[in-house]
Amino acid sequence: MAEWLFDSGSLTQRLRSLCGGGFRVRVLSQVWARPSRDEARILKLRLDAWAWTREVQLLCGNQAWVFARTLIPARTLSGRGRRLTRLGTKPLGAVLFADPCIRRGPVEIARIMTGQRLHQRAFAGFTEPPDTIWGRRSVFQIENNPLLVAEIFLPDLPVSDACRRMDLTPP
Repeated sequence: MAEWLFDSGSLTQRLRSLCGGGFRVRVLSQVWARPSRDEARILKLRLDAWAWTREVQLLCGNQAWVFARTLIPARTLSGRGRRLTRLGTKPLGAVLFADPCIRRGPVEIARIMTGQRLHQRAFAGFTEPPDTIWGRRSVFQIENNPLLVAEIFLPDLPVSDACRRMDLTPP
């Protein structure tokens, strides 16, 4: 798991290379929402601020490998950031890592347990979620404006790139 947590490159690119043609994004929600207290703190927002919030699953075939939650404050959605509300099923990582002007801050690693809000969001609809999962988050800067990306590694994710799935065909 450490390979995935501490990888500084594009998670999208790594998943694509491991999964091949079966990689896709399932959009769960894209709405204006208020950040949690912790999200507001890291983004330096007031608790009553609104942020464009996008939650997706990154899949290989029909298997969800990663749950991702992105918060984009309104001020970040001007200039270069304007395109971020129109991603649809395009992976955010493809945009962030393709733009040399976008900077990534330090990666924070977390063990996320049952009962925590992010655990509940990552496993909405799952019948038997694990008690704990691992995740990471980073603040990216677009023209000195932040956006927060949290990536939660789900149980079906191969723990090593050497692991291959037998049935990776998309539906």
